Formats: sequence, C-alpha cells, structure tokens
Amino acid sequence: MRLFGGAAVLMTFFQVGPQAIWEENTGGLVLTGLLPTLFAVFIFAGLLLPLLLNFGLLELFGALLSKIMRPVFNLPGRSAIDCMASWLGDGSVGILLTSKQYENNFYTQREAAVVGTTFSAVSITFSLVIIAQVQLEHLFLPFYGAICLAGLVAAIIIPRLPPLSLKKDQYMDGSKPKKDADAVPVGHTTFSWGMDLALKRAGQVKSVQSVFKEGVHNAIDMVFGVLPVVMGLGTMALMIAEYTSVFEILGKPFIPYLELLNIPEAAAASQTIVVGFADMFIPAILAASIDNEMTRFVIAAMSVTQLIYMSEVGALLLGSKIPVNIVELFVIFILRTLITLPVIAGVAHLIF
Repeated sequence: MRLFGGAAVLMTFFQVGPQAIWEENTGGLVLTGLLPTLFAVFIFAGLLLPLLLNFGLLELFGALLSKIMRPVFNLPGRSAIDCMASWLGDGSVGILLTSKQYENNFYTQREAAVVGTTFSAVSITFSLVIIAQVQLEHLFLPFYGAICLAGLVAAIIIPRLPPLSLKKDQYMDGSKPKKDADAVPVGHTTFSWGMDLALKRAGQVKSVQSVFKEGVHNAIDMVFGVLPVVMGLGTMALMIAEYTSVFEILGKPFIPYLELLNIPEAAAASQTIVVGFADMFIPAILAASIDNEMTRFVIAAMSVTQLIYMSEVGALLLGSKIPVNIVELFVIFILRTLITLPVIAGVAHLIF
C-alpha cells in the first residue's frame, strides 16, 4: 500500500497515468486537500508528542480520571487526553498519541483499538466546516450537542460488541496488565498519587536533546510511514465512490431504517450513509442538494459521528501499530452508524 501511495503521489503531482487516479475528486483531493494539512500536523505533533508523553501529564490525568473512565468505558484515565487532543486539535493527533502509548505499553490491544476507533473525535473546527456545507450554520450548537451525545452513547456501547470486545487485554510486548493498576495506595489521595506518578515520569527525561531527538524521529516516522498509506487508501476509496455505485448499493438496506426513524427523503439520505467510509466530507456534499433541512442536519451529524473514513482516520489507523484491520474498521463504521442514527434523529425531531 505504501508503494501504491507513493506512486499515486507522483502520478497525481505530474498528472500522468490513469486519470481516475490523479483527477481532482480522487488523488487530487487527497494530495492537495488532505496531505498538506496532515504533513503540518505530523511535523508539529511529532515534535510535541514527547512533551505530552514524557513529562507526567498523562500520568496525572490518568490517576484523576480513572474513576470515571474505567467504570464507564473500561479504559484507563489517560485515554481522556486522547479525546481532548482530538476535539481541540485534530483527530489524527489523537490517533498518533494512542499509537505511541500502545507502542510504549501504556495501552493493551483492546484499549488501543477502542481509543483509536472511538475517542479520536473530529475537531470542533472541522465540524463547523461540515455544518456550513449543508447551510445550517445557525444550528451549530444543537448540531454539536447531538454529535457529543451520539458519540458518548457509541463510546459506551460499541467497545462491548465485536470486534472490539474480542481484542486481547495484553500489551504490545505480550505482557498483561495488573489487576490493581488503577488502585491508589494507602496514604495517598487521587491527586497526590497522580502527582507522584507524574514527577516520577518527568524524572526519567535525560535531556532536552533526547526529547528533541525523539520528536524528530516521531515526525520522520509519521511522514514517511503513514502519509503514503493515507494517499493510497484515500485515493482507492474515493475512486470507488466516484466511479462505481458500490456505496450507493450498500446504502439501500438503510432506507427502511431511515423510514423507521421518520427521516424525510430516506432514499436520498441512504445514498450518503456508506459513502462516508470513503471520506467524511462526501455525505455533506451530497446532502447539500437535499431540500429538507432535517435530513441535511441528520446526514451532517451522522457523517461526523461515523468517525472512521479511509481518506484520513481509517488510513492512519491502518498505518499505525494499533491492532485493527480494514474489515474490522468497516464493521465498526456500520455499528457506529446504526447506534448513532437514532440519537441524532431524536435530537433532530426535537429541533424541526
């Protein structure tokens, strides 16, 4: 896939070879619309990740939030930082952060897969772009509220279903987590224990030079290891969306489901559902031509809560060390669609 991605970059840049690969709606969209942004994110995220990972922030928040994250999501407290990084920055940052923690044996296989496919949320800024595309900017607050509510419901339910529930609770090196890993020792408060862990972690940093060296290594690894995969998978997914009716056919079984939820223009809406697996922005583009505002609202919110799209998030997950494959990603994508649609539809019926 990296070889195909590299070849697709050259063909698109020089506009040679099959036009289906390099035209503006396929390879051109990925190369000019996505890769420059990801390149900048990877450079800065790669350099700054050691500051997040090595100076105790995750240890402190891991202790403080474990009493919430563990019973509700069956995840360590530090996973909340991944979600925060995605919301305030970019979903790709959350995935990179998750992958690094999995490689360093802070997450088990199950935890890394759950966090990567559930908590790498879409940023607030991109959500604004989506709602603007369907011309409903005045409804941004209820729109984002619906996204957060649906995302919370999905985060509680989906990790308890296959394929995520079948992932092993063991670290990358094969070891298993201790049962009392989140326990606070006697004589400590949650905050004091978190501070102790944070200071201990920060004390392991050898020098500024070692931090910078690790950051440069991260950036190079991301740029040359992940970007070609994003280009390859993104181009292939967009070619399928552009030149075949595969996604339209796969969307037809959703028509009865949409009608059950009382969504107007269900047939038109169904064509946007599965195509979101190729790219998150495509459903919003297709929805812009739908007359009914409620349907446009539902499609826009659904495209964000589906979360996994191959032009970025899916390709990043497959290019990382996080233990998921493309079939599992598609199953999770469908599960997220089925679970979040009723929540979004419920909010939409309250508004319209």
